[in-house]
Amino acid sequence: MMKVGGSDPRDGSNLLLDRRTLLAGAASLGLSASPFGSLARAAEAPKKGGTLRLGMEGGSASDSLDPRTYADSVPISYGYQLFNGFVELDQDGNAKGELLESWETKPGATEWVFNVRKGIEFHSGKKLDADDIVYSLNLHRGETKSAAKDLLSAITEVKKLSPTQIAITLSSGNADLPYNLTDYHMLVVPNGFTDWAKPDGTGAYQLESFEPGVRVLTKNTGRYWKPDRAWFDSVELKYIPDASARTQALISGQIDAANRLDAKTVGFVQKSPKVFVLQTKGTGNRFAFVALCDTDPYKSLDARMALKLGIDRQKIVDTVYKGYASIGNDTTIAPSNKYFAQNTPPHAYDPDKAKFHWKKAGSPSFDLQVSEGAFSGATDAGVLYQEAMKKAGIDINVKRVSGDGYWDNVWLKAPFCAVYWGGRPTVDLQLSQTFMSSASWNDTHWRSPDFDKIVTAARVELDDAKRKELYAQAQHMIADDGGMVCFAVGDYLDGYAKKVQGTAPHPRYDMCDQKIAEKCWFA
Repeated sequence: MMKVGGSDPRDGSNLLLDRRTLLAGAASLGLSASPFGSLARAAEAPKKGGTLRLGMEGGSASDSLDPRTYADSVPISYGYQLFNGFVELDQDGNAKGELLESWETKPGATEWVFNVRKGIEFHSGKKLDADDIVYSLNLHRGETKSAAKDLLSAITEVKKLSPTQIAITLSSGNADLPYNLTDYHMLVVPNGFTDWAKPDGTGAYQLESFEPGVRVLTKNTGRYWKPDRAWFDSVELKYIPDASARTQALISGQIDAANRLDAKTVGFVQKSPKVFVLQTKGTGNRFAFVALCDTDPYKSLDARMALKLGIDRQKIVDTVYKGYASIGNDTTIAPSNKYFAQNTPPHAYDPDKAKFHWKKAGSPSFDLQVSEGAFSGATDAGVLYQEAMKKAGIDINVKRVSGDGYWDNVWLKAPFCAVYWGGRPTVDLQLSQTFMSSASWNDTHWRSPDFDKIVTAARVELDDAKRKELYAQAQHMIADDGGMVCFAVGDYLDGYAKKVQGTAPHPRYDMCDQKIAEKCWFA
C-alpha cells in the first residue's frame, strides 16, 4: 500500500515516487494535492556551492561536443550544462520559452514568428541575436549530420525579421512546432561558430575538461541568466557504464547522483541511509530489439511476426526489470501517453504461432547483437528471448558485443540488435523520428507511404478525437508490420545522495530532464 501524506513521500524504503503516482494515490483517498505541495520531497532553500559528481551510463569514447551528434544521456547532460535550447519542456511537459522567449502563429500553423530573448550573452561575451538563432537552426537543415534534421524537414524558410525576431515558414501546418524545437540536439551557438572543441554557449557552465568515455568537468560561469538555476560551483560527470559500479559509487559517497539504477538492486540501494531513489513510472526508456526490414531474413513479414510472438515480454519485465516496467507493444509510445493505442494489445507470447510464422518464412536463422552499452539488462533480456524462442523450436544466436562505440558501429548497421528509445514531448516526434520513411533514425528501415500520410494528417488535425484515431491507426500498423520488438517501457530509477535537493521527476527524461546540474543544489 502506498503511503501518502507528510512532508516526505518516501517511507522506510527510501523510494520517492513520481508525481503521477503520488497524485493518483491522493485522489484515491479523496485528497487534493499540489504537485509541489505536501506530497513533494521536502527541500531546503537553494544555496550555492559544491561540486556535483554525476556517475552516468549512456556515453562512449566516441562522444563529441557537437550537439548534432548526441545520441545518449551523457552527451545530453553535458550539452545542457554548456548550452541552452530554443524551447524547453516544463515539469508538466508543456513547451516553455528558453532562448526563444515567446511565439505566435497564424491559423493553419504554417507561418510562425518567434521572439529572441534579450540581454543574453554567450560565454565569449557576444550578445545573443536573431542571426545566432537562424544559424543554429540551420545547423540541422539541408546537408547535415544532425539527427534532428527530420524534425525540421517541413521548414521552407527561416528568416530574420529584426535583431530580436525571426520568422519560420512550414510547407505544411504543424501545431507542435515549439515542441519540435525542444529536441536536445537543437542547442544555440553564435552565428558562424564551428570550433566544437571550444564550445561557446549560453549555458550555466563552461567546459574545463573533456575526456570522452572517462570524464567531463564544467565550471559555473557565475553569470547565468536564469536567476533560480545553476547552484553548483562545478560539475564532474564520470562515465560509469556498469550498473553495479555506479551503484557502489553512489552508496559509498564517491558520486552524488546516478542514472539508470538496476531494478534488480534497487532494494539494496534503498537500504542505504545516505541515498534515495526517485522512480518515474511509465515514462522511462523503451527497450527493444530492432530488425532491418530491408535485409534478409527480416524482409519477410512472417519472420518479423515470429520475432514478435516468440518473446515472453512479461517474463523479461518480471525478471530483468523486477516489475519496474510496463509491457511494450512494439512501438515507442508509452502506455501512459494519452494517444497510446488501447485497442492494440501487446502481442502475447505464443510459441506455436511463432513457429508457424517462422516455418512460413523458410525457417531462417536469427542473429541478435546485444550489449550493456545499448542499455543495462540488454544481455539478460536477449538470453531470456533466446530461451523463449527455443520453446518454439527457433534458435536465436545472441552475440554479445562491446559497449564502446555501440551507437556508431552496431546500431543502424546490424540487421538485428538491441536499442532503447527515450521519450519525446509529442507523439508526432516519437513516430516521425523513429518510423517515418525519411527519418534518419529509422532503425528498422520499415517504410510505409500509408503510415507517412497518417502521421502527416494527424500533425495538423485539431479535433483531438480524430487525431487520437489517426495515431491509433499508425501504432497498429507498426505493431503488426514493423521491425521493432519493443518488449518493455521502463520506469526511470535515479539514485541521489540525500544532500541533493530540488530533484523532481520529469515527463521526458530522467535526471530532471538531464538538467540536474542546472536545477538542483546541495543541502
